[in-house]
Parts: sequence; structure tokens; C-alpha cells
Amino acid sequence: MQNVMERYQTFRQVVDDITLMNNRFMNKVFDGNIPATQRMLRVILKNDKIKVRKVSVQQWLQNLYGHSAQLDILAEDENGTQFNVEIQRSDEGASVQRARFYCGALDMHFLDKGKKYETLPDAYVIFITETDVLKNGRPLYHIQRSVDETGEAFGDGSHIVYVNAACQDDTPLGRLMQDFNCSNPAKMHYKELADTVNYFKSTKEGEIDMTDIIEAYANNKAEKAAEEAAHQSNVEFAKNLLTEGMSEDFIVRTTKLSCEEVRALATKQSA
Repeated sequence: MQNVMERYQTFRQVVDDITLMNNRFMNKVFDGNIPATQRMLRVILKNDKIKVRKVSVQQWLQNLYGHSAQLDILAEDENGTQFNVEIQRSDEGASVQRARFYCGALDMHFLDKGKKYETLPDAYVIFITETDVLKNGRPLYHIQRSVDETGEAFGDGSHIVYVNAACQDDTPLGRLMQDFNCSNPAKMHYKELADTVNYFKSTKEGEIDMTDIIEAYANNKAEKAAEEAAHQSNVEFAKNLLTEGMSEDFIVRTTKLSCEEVRALATKQSA
């Protein structure tokens, strides 16, 4: 009985603490959720005329001859404009090359065979990042192609947007990022988001829907614990090898620790 209660308490703790910056939870909240998606896009793009007509999550854009793309959120407005929104908690996941690739993937997917290039819809790839990936201290970066010689916009309909979720000031975008980092729906600013977050956190039906997220969290936590235990075992083994007088190169090859880690251990032992 105690184990059941402990598991449920762990479950509730994860549910209580989770925010929209968690990729899986964001997918839950925005899947088919036109009002929430529309509000998010209107705030980020400063355009209250955007009218979303459909939205899906974890959409695969298959490429038979190369790398495929799995999109966190894919939305379309009444004009056919495509919006891809990605949550990224690491700088690596929001590289400029990935943004370029996703733009190309959208273009390849939404231009049907036989259609003229001029019918290609406008497309936005939006990264919401935990930190300021482009490192210029701005809450938002909107990237479009331009002609170097004239400075004029190229106007090809391709847009890349980076949103810095660390910027949570008292502006519409800042308040949206507060909501993305807020675990309590009662304290969220935008009703369209708060209502759905509240459903998952406060109702029995929502709790059931959250089971797969909690299982993934538990598996991830277990994997990290196993990785940490293996790393610590390698550290202790490396210490023993250093004591035996083995070379740093041999220890790196044997333990799979980095050169920096082994060098630091050697420095500490010789001090």
C-alpha cells in the first residue's frame, strides 16, 4: 500500500511541477487545440488577424532520400500559411542549420507535384528556447532573407523566428513566456492555455491522459541514474589506474572518460 501511495505522490509531484517547456506536455496541450495555438501565434508574431484552422502535433515529414523531420506543432491558418513551432531546451536542438532544414522540409511537403512554385505557401519555423540561443539579449528574433546589395526583403515567404523563453517581462510576449514556464494554471495570463493546462493537472480524465508523460519521465530519470552510476564507476576505476601508474591516454581509452576528466583526476591525485 505504501508503494502505491509513494508512486502516486511521485506522479502528482511531476504533474504539479511540469510546464509547457516540457516537450511532451506542450504536445498534449496544443494537440488539436486551435484557440491555444492561435493565441500563441498571434502573440509571437504580433498579428491578431491570424486565424488557425487546424493544428496537429508530432507530425512526420517523410524524406525517402534523406533525413526526415518530426515537428512538435504544425498549424495552418485560413490563408494556407504553415506554422511549425518547436520547444528546445538545449542550444544544440535549436541550431541555425536545423531551422534551415525545417524550412526546406515544409517547402518540400506542401508543394504538390505539378503545382507552380508561386503557389508555395508562406512558412514559419518558430523555436521557443529555454535560453537566449542567439545571445543578443533580445526576447525575439525574426529572420528573413534579404538582398545584400540593397537591403530589401527577398520576399520568398520563408520566416525563421527564435523566441527567448528566459525573457519574461510585462509585455504580451513576456507574459506568454511566463505562462510557458508556469506550473500553476491559476497564475497563467492567457485563458486559452490555462484552461487546457488546468484540465491535465486538475481532472481525473486529464490525469489519465498524463500517464504516458509520467512513464517517459520515470524512464528518463532511471536512465540518467544508470548513466550517473556508470560514470561514477568509471571515475573510481580511473583513480585506481592512475594509482597504478597507467598513462592518461590508456585510461581515457579504457574508461571512456574525457581527456579533461582524466587530467583533472590526475592533477587532484598529485596535489
